[in-house]
Amino acid sequence: MSNISGTNFNRVVGFEDSANIQRVNINKNESGKFDELLRKKIESADVKFSAHAMERLRDRNIELKKDDISKLNKGIEKAQAKGSKESLILLNDIAMIVSVKNKTVITAVDSDNLRDNVFTNIDSAVILQ
Repeated sequence: MSNISGTNFNRVVGFEDSANIQRVNINKNESGKFDELLRKKIESADVKFSAHAMERLRDRNIELKKDDISKLNKGIEKAQAKGSKESLILLNDIAMIVSVKNKTVITAVDSDNLRDNVFTNIDSAVILQ
């Protein structure tokens, strides 16, 4: 095992970006820059889907295209800018409950299953075209 010390110490952090892993090397002397870079990378991450949401998308044959994901990310950014924590996002004929802070879709409902539903524990709604 190698000895790590002094200013040559590098911190390596992996970020999952779709199927790719990006690595960032930052010198110990630049820890402020590292923290800023880490924060920016986390904030710019694409939306994630919980296991429950993935199951609902599969069960209901809901397909999201790359353009839909882009719109969803923009909707989350809008909700975040307003201070939202949990948001109902309506995109086309799909309703999604999203944890804005975690940028994670919690569940998804298509228009066929939308009738007579009550959405609770949300503090905002974003309607996307």
